[in-house]
Amino acid sequence: MTKIPYPKNLISFADQITLLKQRGLCFGDESKALHLLQNISYYRLSGYWYPLLANKQNHIFKSGSTFETAYNIYKFDNELRKLIIAELEKIEIAVRTQITYILSSQYNGYWFTDASLFNNPVRHAHMVAKIDEEYQRSDEEFVTAFKTKYSDHFPPSWITMEITSFGTLSILYNNLKPGRVKRNIATYFGLPDTVFASWLHSIVYIRNICAHHCRLWNRTLSIRPLMPRSPHKPFISLPAGGTQQVYFILSMITYLLNIINPNHSFVVRLKDLLATYPSIDIRAMGFPANWENEDIWK
Repeated sequence: MTKIPYPKNLISFADQITLLKQRGLCFGDESKALHLLQNISYYRLSGYWYPLLANKQNHIFKSGSTFETAYNIYKFDNELRKLIIAELEKIEIAVRTQITYILSSQYNGYWFTDASLFNNPVRHAHMVAKIDEEYQRSDEEFVTAFKTKYSDHFPPSWITMEITSFGTLSILYNNLKPGRVKRNIATYFGLPDTVFASWLHSIVYIRNICAHHCRLWNRTLSIRPLMPRSPHKPFISLPAGGTQQVYFILSMITYLLNIINPNHSFVVRLKDLLATYPSIDIRAMGFPANWENEDIWK
């Protein structure tokens, strides 16, 4: 396929509304729509009116499509991301705690510097360099206090892992050599180590989507978290859309929360959110029919 220069020029916010109307999109309140375009942007909102297009090549909308419908999906997606990222924080802290405790108990507080514990020495060297970068950049008071008082290059892991990014921690776990210690970490979360590693990678991916305010609704994920064959707690049946849809991620989060905090309210709040936006097509997120009948959602 021959590439061509991008042909479109910037147009004013008012002209954006005119263009959308020419393409068949209806507006209930043009002044409000103008304000939203000025503060959210045409391009960001376009991901939410894309499903309303009858002719996607020529950007012609289905009859009766409204700007308000697209904005309603946008609001739902925003609320969903906020709900998810609050729970991912709890999961990240628990994972950080278990990795640090189990490895420090088995070896010592500086296990993360020991290349013999890791599969790939090159990846390990890059990981240590990344941890060092994060450590040197940190302005946390406990880091400053350690640097002032002690001569060690790194603090022990229960300090260092607190300022290590979760992305780095995911890479660290994935690169650990197979064995009892790696399995023990995953077993705490009710999963085989291979599945747990894929879920950690997925959490990093989803966290980045949420943190950068990207569209999550109706997204097909570019990663493929593994389906556990014999989960320790109730989980879902493999959905028809596989593991690359939002429904699987929500199920994954719920499974981990059931271990970390059995009294969590994530399921209740998720159902409340769906009830608040009854017009949202949850099938676009991979929800199967009768999904609420699965034990994990009860």
